[in-house]
Amino acid sequence: MHLDWLALFLRIIEKGGLAAAGREMGLSPSSVSERLTALERHYGVALLVRTTRAVTLTEEGRLLAEGARRLLAEADDLDSRIRLGADRLSGAVRLTAPMDFGRRHLVPLLDAFGQDHPDVTFDLHLSDAHVDLVAEGMDLAVRHGVLADSSLKVRPLGAARRVICAAPSYLDRHGVPVHPQDLAQAAAGHRCLLMRFGSVVETTWPFRIGGRAERVLIRPYRVANDGDLIRRWCLDGQGIACKSLFDVAGDLHSGALREVLPLFSAGETALQLVYPATAAQPRRVRVLISFLVSGLTARLAASPAVGERA
Repeated sequence: MHLDWLALFLRIIEKGGLAAAGREMGLSPSSVSERLTALERHYGVALLVRTTRAVTLTEEGRLLAEGARRLLAEADDLDSRIRLGADRLSGAVRLTAPMDFGRRHLVPLLDAFGQDHPDVTFDLHLSDAHVDLVAEGMDLAVRHGVLADSSLKVRPLGAARRVICAAPSYLDRHGVPVHPQDLAQAAAGHRCLLMRFGSVVETTWPFRIGGRAERVLIRPYRVANDGDLIRRWCLDGQGIACKSLFDVAGDLHSGALREVLPLFSAGETALQLVYPATAAQPRRVRVLISFLVSGLTARLAASPAVGERA
């Protein structure tokens, strides 16, 4: 099967539709449809389920997508080695990371890597929502929390406490909460800044109360799907937030934010770099993964107050 057809198939998945993939590759919608039909005829199975709003992979389509990425990665790697030499990296890397962590920690490392390897380009997707790496055609991702998808490979980067924090200006106006239930009771008058992950709002926060792990229902004041916006609202004195120490260590260290309820530890957040468990990856991706694991581990270890109480 022609590699260009496999590349088109992957582009349909990444763009979420035939028309968008065609525009990206300079093909008419009818040409894209004809090639997809020919691909499905070749394999004798349906590869995509198409509706007016989206396309989704069948099980056979997911299998083909994984194999196609391996084949195209090997072909791309071979092409780069022959044209540019074995020691020179080139090509695109697609990756995703949480918004605030990506801006604060990941982007500086990508800039440094790009200076050493100017022929490598990045397509960076910053989002606090879950991204399906296979369906979206991502080479790697930085993620908080425990990995749910066992088909992905994991490189641990570290762990940090979750902290309940607020700006001094907020605490001056509204007072300092003394118990987690103060965040749930209207009478206490506290304003909490909550994260939305897709359609789910994080309406409970973890605490340790009386030696037991509990989740307390939180009264929302503002809700957003952008962790960096939650942090900015918090810095502006708009409310109390529950953040990973990875994201606010510098703010706590400088005094721009203060940790509250420190005796009721809010647990830890693991951070990890994940990527599809393909048999072959372009050399640029393998080198970047090693670079990021080393760089992020060093940056996080050097961050003020990470792992300690502010």
